[in-house]
Amino acid sequence: MSRHDTSIIPPELLLQAYRAGIFPMSDSRDDPDVYWVEPRMRAILPLDGFHLSRSLARTLRRGRFRVTYNEAFDAVIDACAAPRIDAEDSWISLRIAESYRELHRHGQAHSIEVWQEGPGGTEVLVGGLYGVGFDRVFCGESMFSRASDASKVALAWLVAALRRARAELLDCQFTTPHLASLGAVEITQARYLDMLHAALAPRFGDHAGGESSAGAGSSAGAGAAAAGGLPAGFAALLVDAAAAGFSSSPGNFIAQSLTHTS
Repeated sequence: MSRHDTSIIPPELLLQAYRAGIFPMSDSRDDPDVYWVEPRMRAILPLDGFHLSRSLARTLRRGRFRVTYNEAFDAVIDACAAPRIDAEDSWISLRIAESYRELHRHGQAHSIEVWQEGPGGTEVLVGGLYGVGFDRVFCGESMFSRASDASKVALAWLVAALRRARAELLDCQFTTPHLASLGAVEITQARYLDMLHAALAPRFGDHAGGESSAGAGSSAGAGAAAAGGLPAGFAALLVDAAAAGFSSSPGNFIAQSLTHTS
């Protein structure tokens, strides 16, 4: 299906598509067309199969970066869509970017940001990712890195937060060598749909079909359930890190949590 106009994709249509296992793309940054993709093979990253290398664990423990969520969604999506050396034109068209900004305003598109101290002591955005969250699913859309290991750190925090929120499915859409090195695997679209439907089904013990708020208030917990649990999971990680004595270095806590469950 293709549409040739400049209006955003309505949030309800985007979510309906993701719940059906399809997602939008464009051919270039300036392309006004949107086409819907249902790949025959699908990449996922099993939440219990993240590959934490020794070098990435060291990076997390050393606290080279500060990691946040939903603090700079617009900057992250702009960086993901920006031209890259020796890369094809971005599939994140202006229309698609605006559509996800609107979905973010509705509380169901999220970003993770990676910051590093720059000249004069100011923080600089050096990496991150964004995606769509609903029920117990998170669909990663794109990531970027301007410093060594920055996108890997963002993904490590994402996996840890989704685990903490009791999510079940992390969709990566298409496999790449970078994602494969971190544990992503390729499955058929039919298998993906089975996993998707299982992650959408109500789970015994959940309230209103959502996962535990993990220390967040009742309204925050309801929002987290609707958004795949990332906000509540991320907040809970910070609480857990502080309780374990790692409030000044939560990356160390993330490295430990991934090491113990990988």
